Amino acid sequence: MTQLPLLLTAELGAPQAAARPLLVVGPSLGTSAAALWSAAAQRLEGRFTVLGFDLPGHGLSAKAAPAADMATLARAVLAAVDAFQARSGATGQGFFYAGVSVSGCIGLQLLLDAPDRIDRAVILNSAAKIGEAAGWRERADLVRAQGCAVLREASAGRWFAPGFPERDPATADALLESLCAADAAGYAGVCEALAAFDVRARLAEIEAPVLTIGGRDDLATPPAAQQALAAGVRHGRVEILDAAAHLAPAEQPDAVAGLIAGFLG
Repeated sequence: MTQLPLLLTAELGAPQAAARPLLVVGPSLGTSAAALWSAAAQRLEGRFTVLGFDLPGHGLSAKAAPAADMATLARAVLAAVDAFQARSGATGQGFFYAGVSVSGCIGLQLLLDAPDRIDRAVILNSAAKIGEAAGWRERADLVRAQGCAVLREASAGRWFAPGFPERDPATADALLESLCAADAAGYAGVCEALAAFDVRARLAEIEAPVLTIGGRDDLATPPAAQQALAAGVRHGRVEILDAAAHLAPAEQPDAVAGLIAGFLG
C-alpha cells in the first residue's frame, strides 16, 4: 500500500471545553487551513469543534511528502482525524466535512471510500473533475523547477473576487504567503493527484447529503461545476455566493459559516 503522507491538524477557533460535533475542514491547493478557514471557524464556535488539516508540504504538514493520488490523500485525512479522535477515545466515529477545491475532491473521495465516516459534507469551490490533466502536470513541473512563489501573481488574480484584496489585505496576504511558503514537492504531488482525479461517473453512489457552495466570480470551478455536482449526488443542494471567487470561506466567512451551520444542523 502507498505510504500515507502525514497530514497535521489543528483546532481552529477557541478550543471547545464541551464535546461538540466534529467538523473537519480542508484548504485549497496552495493555502493553509488556518489562513483559509480561521474567520469562518470563529463564526462556528460554540456549535462545532472545527479541525483543520493541511495538505502535504503546506502549513503544518510535513514538507518531504510523497506524491499521492486522491484516494491516498483521503486515507491520510482519515488517519489524521483518527489521531485527533483518539485523544478523546472517539476513534472511528463519524464527522462532518467541509473542503475547498482539492479538499472538496478529497471530500468526494471520502464519501465514496468511507461513507460510514462522513455524516454530511460541504463541498466548496470544487468539482468532480477540476481542469485538465496536462495543465496540472505542467504546473507541477513549473513549481518543481521554480518553487511555489512563481504562482503568486497568477493565483492572486484567480483566487479572489474583484476588490477583495483591497477590502481585506491582511487575509489576502496571509493566503498568498501560505502559497509562497508551500513546499514545491508537496504542491506538485497534489497537482498530480488532481490530474488523475475524475469521479463524475460515480457521483450517484454518494448517499450522504451534500451542500455545494460556489462563487459567482470563480473561474477555476465556476457555478456550473457546483450545480453539476449537486445534481449528480443523490441528495445535493447548491448555493452560489456573490462577491466570491475561488476561496469562499475567506472571502465570505459570514455567509459560508451561516450556510454550513444551517446545513449541518
